[in-house]
Amino acid sequence: MKMLVDVHTHTISSGHAYSTIDENMRAAGNKNLELIAMTDHSPGMPGSTHMFHFSNLKVIPNEMYGVKLLRGVEANIINYEGEIDMSEEVLSSLDIVIASLHPPCIAFADEETVTSGIEKVMENPYVNIIGHPGDNRYPMDFERIVKASKKTGTLLEVNNASLKPGSFRPGVKENLVKMLNYCKMYNVPVVVGSDAHFYTEIGEFKEAIELFHEVDFPETLVLNTNPEKLVTFIKQKRLK
Repeated sequence: MKMLVDVHTHTISSGHAYSTIDENMRAAGNKNLELIAMTDHSPGMPGSTHMFHFSNLKVIPNEMYGVKLLRGVEANIINYEGEIDMSEEVLSSLDIVIASLHPPCIAFADEETVTSGIEKVMENPYVNIIGHPGDNRYPMDFERIVKASKKTGTLLEVNNASLKPGSFRPGVKENLVKMLNYCKMYNVPVVVGSDAHFYTEIGEFKEAIELFHEVDFPETLVLNTNPEKLVTFIKQKRLK
């Protein structure tokens, strides 16, 4: 499975990541990626950057080291009514938006509350990806989540960092097996993100690829293998 896109990366602007945009893009070029999304944490994450960071991303070149750039954000889901901590004005200026559950920004909850909340987040026309689902601290009904993914055109992420040994998110692999089996059942595509917080992690998908092989997941449903298809899929949601 040849992965050509990394949809989830961080720079020093996130506060707890350690590489620059230039270092990340150079690493992506060295690993023969064709497209990378820069998705720093939104302002609600402790230690992260100001909203001005995202509204000024236009100054960055569209391509560096032979790699095209998607300007984006990993926004925080801040309540179970579907709200995230980014203004619509800034969201509309970005190419890609991940929405994620992070303990500093939202309390843990029961399965019904979390599932209903994620369904509401998916209704946001600017949210393209639900970041790192599968954390047992935020239990989900994966059949409902996958159905909502298909209905709204919102992608579910297989987060490679969460699958690594020592990950602080419990239960991820077992839950992603459930999620991927439902995605196969309902013919729903997914994306993989490295969730890189240092340039050496850019384009690192080893654990995710192993999981795809384990569950016999169709390569055609992994949008990282086709940059044009991924970009078209993301744009379609905003056009609805």
